[in-house]
Amino acid sequence: MIEENKRVLLGMSGGTDSSVAAMRLLEAGYEVTGVTFRFYELNDSTEYLEDARNLAKRLGIRHITYDAREIFNEQIIEYFVHEYMAGHTPVPCTLCNNYLKWPLLAKIADEMGIFYIATGHYAQKIKLADTYYITHAVDPDKDQSFFLWGLKQDILSRILLPMGEITKVEARAWAAERGFQKVATKKDSIGVCFCPMDYRSFLKNWLVRNGQTLVRNGQPWSEIVRRGRFVDEKGDFIAWHEGYPFYTIGQRRGLGIHLNRPVFVKEINTEKNEVVLSSLSALEKTEMWLKDWNIVNRERILGHSDIIVKIRYRKQENHCTITITPDNQLHVQLHEPLTAIAPGQAAAFYKDGLLLGGGIIIESR
Repeated sequence: MIEENKRVLLGMSGGTDSSVAAMRLLEAGYEVTGVTFRFYELNDSTEYLEDARNLAKRLGIRHITYDAREIFNEQIIEYFVHEYMAGHTPVPCTLCNNYLKWPLLAKIADEMGIFYIATGHYAQKIKLADTYYITHAVDPDKDQSFFLWGLKQDILSRILLPMGEITKVEARAWAAERGFQKVATKKDSIGVCFCPMDYRSFLKNWLVRNGQTLVRNGQPWSEIVRRGRFVDEKGDFIAWHEGYPFYTIGQRRGLGIHLNRPVFVKEINTEKNEVVLSSLSALEKTEMWLKDWNIVNRERILGHSDIIVKIRYRKQENHCTITITPDNQLHVQLHEPLTAIAPGQAAAFYKDGLLLGGGIIIESR
């Protein structure tokens, strides 16, 4: 174990948030070392590396790069593709944060004798009765606590979150006031880092490169993804679709069909290559089961009727009661019906502003 000190290892992506985080940590009296992870380089662009290096140089802090492209490909990109091929809705940012980025920061910090680890995430941390919790950021539009439900106490005890106390507008002003105009005016990143716009284009390209080498039931993946049937809840044909992995539970737009009523994706049958369409009310569920879950404090969450569950990053909250099943899954009883619950999605739990844990959805009814 590293003894507590005033040294911090900061994940620096080259963007506004992590750059301002570096400035705030320095002004708070920490000795900052920046590390830029090479996870995925869209269109082979390495501009982000130069931006991070140049900022570190201007701030007078040490900067290192860490090539994690191989492990990122294995743990995140391949998981992402496999989930869509299974008819699920993956959560790559959640898995990356909980099982790759933060643990990797801790590993490197240990090797360098650094106690604290930090990123530019918009979230806060508090300690209650010897237990650390993530809490909401001051800026509700940028709050990223949802992505951090899987972090354990050994990580939480070392986390610094310098962006949690300010808004994004204040962050840009902070950089501009200190003469970092490029940092202040950088565009926000959108979506998943390796497919920031439409995952379907990424998936199609990935299957062209790799689809012949992966086989299911004797068929290469590239041949499994083919035209299939949109059907109603009775199984009656509605129209043709491009291939089941290109659709997600709850989807309405982008179906490529025109009916006299709104329809939504209710189910995905991977074996038949069928996508079931229905009305929105048919998607309502009141229960779900979770795997790979993490709970920060069982006494605060299990059996309570006032727990808030979120299955989306923004603007969606439902009350629920949580129990553990005999086969060690989390059972979530929703107090009101919730639509568009998809296998593979993450669910995060809150109470009194505290992030109490979460897990991956495997079933809903």
